[in-house]
Amino acid sequence: MENTTFLDLTLDAWDSQVKRLTAAFDSFSDEELELQVAPNRNRVIYVLGHMIAVNDMMLALLGLAERKYAQLDEFFISNPDEAIDEIPEAKDLRNYWKDITATASQLFRALPPDEWLQKHTMVTQEEFENEPNRNRYNVLLSRLNHMAYHLGQVVLVNR
Repeated sequence: MENTTFLDLTLDAWDSQVKRLTAAFDSFSDEELELQVAPNRNRVIYVLGHMIAVNDMMLALLGLAERKYAQLDEFFISNPDEAIDEIPEAKDLRNYWKDITATASQLFRALPPDEWLQKHTMVTQEEFENEPNRNRYNVLLSRLNHMAYHLGQVVLVNR
């Protein structure tokens, strides 16, 4: 058996979490994406858009790629759900989700293990020297937790 590293396990967890969240989103019709995760809370479509925007930001934060979907920030980061009358269509968001997660998985696997412990783009070299935990790997771990949180919301939607 090959020597499996913590990074390999984390990247496998990323792929697994993406697969679970994709299956959850795919289990909703476009109309059902309008359901709220709980009374007076975000709709599923908002969670989908939010996850796209956050993962898109993460690639830039890690210094791996330029933003592809920065236009989604207005709808899913800067404003709460239903603050804007028209948001992108469900079919477009579904495509963006599949694109950004596939891109992330590919870029993650291409990054050499030692580079995961380097600083991310939002920290200065001096800050990083004082707090070496402000690295790419910790960003990935926090995004895994973020996806798990929203997966929990989506799977509990009362249909």
